[in-house]
Amino acid sequence: MKASQFFISTLKEAPADAEVVSHKLMMRAGLIKRLGAGIYNYMPMGLRVIRKVEAIIREEMNSAGAIELLMPLVQPAELWQETGRFDKMGPELLRVKDRHDRDFIIQPTSEEVVTDIARQELKSYRALPKNFYHIQTKFRDERRPRFGVMRGREFTMKDAYSFDRDAEAAGQSYEKMYAAYVRIFDRLGLHFRAVAADTGAIGGDRSHEFQVIADTGEDAIVYCPESSYAANIELAEALPLIAHRAAPTMPLSKTPTPGKSTCEDVAALLGLPLSQTVKSLVLAADEVNAEGKVVATEIWLLLVRGDHNLNEVKAGKVPGLKGGFRFATATEIVDHFGCPPGYLGPIELKRPLKVVADRTVAVMSDFVCGANESGLHFTGVNWGRDLPEPDQVADIRDVVEGDPSPDGQGTLAIQRGIEVGHVFYLGTKYSQAMNATFLDETGRSKFFEMGCYGIGVTRIVGAAIEQNHDDRGIIWPAAMAPFSLVVCPIGMDRSEAVREAAESLYVSLKERGIDVLLDDRGERPGAMFADWELVGVPHRVVISDRGLKEGRLEYQGRRDREPTSLSSTELLQRIDDGVLEIAG
Repeated sequence: MKASQFFISTLKEAPADAEVVSHKLMMRAGLIKRLGAGIYNYMPMGLRVIRKVEAIIREEMNSAGAIELLMPLVQPAELWQETGRFDKMGPELLRVKDRHDRDFIIQPTSEEVVTDIARQELKSYRALPKNFYHIQTKFRDERRPRFGVMRGREFTMKDAYSFDRDAEAAGQSYEKMYAAYVRIFDRLGLHFRAVAADTGAIGGDRSHEFQVIADTGEDAIVYCPESSYAANIELAEALPLIAHRAAPTMPLSKTPTPGKSTCEDVAALLGLPLSQTVKSLVLAADEVNAEGKVVATEIWLLLVRGDHNLNEVKAGKVPGLKGGFRFATATEIVDHFGCPPGYLGPIELKRPLKVVADRTVAVMSDFVCGANESGLHFTGVNWGRDLPEPDQVADIRDVVEGDPSPDGQGTLAIQRGIEVGHVFYLGTKYSQAMNATFLDETGRSKFFEMGCYGIGVTRIVGAAIEQNHDDRGIIWPAAMAPFSLVVCPIGMDRSEAVREAAESLYVSLKERGIDVLLDDRGERPGAMFADWELVGVPHRVVISDRGLKEGRLEYQGRRDREPTSLSSTELLQRIDDGVLEIAG
């Protein structure tokens, strides 16, 4: 490709609304152009990157036995109503009507459509296993789209769906996809971790996220440096930090704490470690009737140590809260505790409620909690002596750095990550909802065991930039770069020798299958170099009259601090020998 025949639209400054590094650099490098909130045009330079990502994904999916098809962006609402997601998914699901007032959705994912395909086409166990995938536009109506392609409303995703005869076979399909994902992200040249994760709104009971490691990531990844343990913070198990409950050593005392409504302030006032305080969080679980009206509400008190945070995903797995919960209103709190938030605790309640203690809180002694009176806290609180044992003990907190690893192999560390892939074992969640069945060897009807597997294609592009950049611009992993090598002739429009040498090298590189760009625009050297450092082309060769007189070229890798002087023969030989790792 010659630059004069391509479209290059770099900017010196990023738009004011660009927040994170990837957003700024993608805009400046001309990879994307904003069309609306969370909606972008993918310009030629950016589309080349996306197509290279897609090609690797396709190769590995096909190699793993998956079969490509294409499901529509616009889907009938009836399928989503069968699973209940038409109503449950909330405002992120974009609902539209056609001219006949029929309901449709703009797909955020395709479980319903692919399950409909399976129930029509896969009639017998002989047709199994099957794994269908497509690479298609998705739309999720994010309330606050931000960070460019990292959290846009329209995006490209590869989603795959496996159908198996039983749980054992489904597990094998899951493992096959897991391995394929590892190969995909390895080939893309990304530093990533596969972590155990919560299944969330998709459902199912087995799940792993693939997280690209980056300081700007929205997700917290918990891992053990001494072992293979890794999990999303939503799922990472928090072990109790106290081996056993000690006997009381202090009397129960109602202690004045005027104006001190946080655990931090109370601990500082009393001269105690924050870890001796207990935090009270009040939740409400509503019971609704068939018409969706609230007919009853149960109030719950959840207790975590003062230096810990409630994990809402874990709280949602507590029996009694699995159907959903919300934080209690001020009125509900006063009704049950007799005072506003800030001084709440499990002693001297006005009305009975369910008490859930985190594992660590359940073995604490002589702790501090609110006295349910403004300006007062209890000190020297002990289970059994001063208040009944909790109704439930559960893991309901976020882990923190230094916690013991659940596998017993060391302590936990936490780093930031960007989710770019997710694999789920769904079981029969969708096949049962949609009555998708096949006949087994005995002629009996059985529900498909399903898995689903997603990769955020366009998000990968942003994640790669977050992980690979410097103050000059993008540094692409070789497999993802829009061009592998750029030839930069200085004064090509003025020097016949430079023009001939550049054209000759360009042809030689193309013959070797190198994805090469010849910058024949006639730009000044500084501007030309700045463009390609911003765009992030991994390899650059500079040809000049001065160099040609000495029979030399200047080669510089994108991460190199200084150029290397080579002859054209030496350059081509290094490429042929694989000394320079240049993608085709």
